[in-house]
Amino acid sequence: MKRLSLISVLVCCLVLVAGGAFAATDTKVLTINATVSARATLTLGVATINFPDADPDSGPILATENPVSVTAKIRTSAAGNVTLTCIAGGDLGPIPISNVTWTAGGNGFVGGTMSSTVGQSAGSWVGSGNRSSSFTYSLANSWDYAVGSYSQSVTYTLTAP
Repeated sequence: MKRLSLISVLVCCLVLVAGGAFAATDTKVLTINATVSARATLTLGVATINFPDADPDSGPILATENPVSVTAKIRTSAAGNVTLTCIAGGDLGPIPISNVTWTAGGNGFVGGTMSSTVGQSAGSWVGSGNRSSSFTYSLANSWDYAVGSYSQSVTYTLTAP
């Protein structure tokens, strides 16, 4: 009986060893490639702001849409300098566009004064990220303004190298 058990164990071992010796295998390598390019997406919470009429003695006029949300999504190199600039297409009729200013909250965003001749910085960062802020716009009020309704476009540009 012991001899039969010993023979059974030996046969099982031989089958297991022989099975591995006759097994077929094949190995392949998969190469994974990914292309990641620079990207920039700018979102303004509104497309239009309005300054209502107000008594010039009461101070600057705030835009009725304030605060305006601003989101800058950027993908660039770790050391890539990202900029947000704005430039106006001209004056608000007889009102100099430089009478429009804004304040900004949020890391890297900056307030400033509108210009139609030189792009103004509205933010700057280093590296990729999703950044948010709110801008609050105001218009210096004056008794010297001519009566009328005026409009001007401002172009914001988000640049990521």
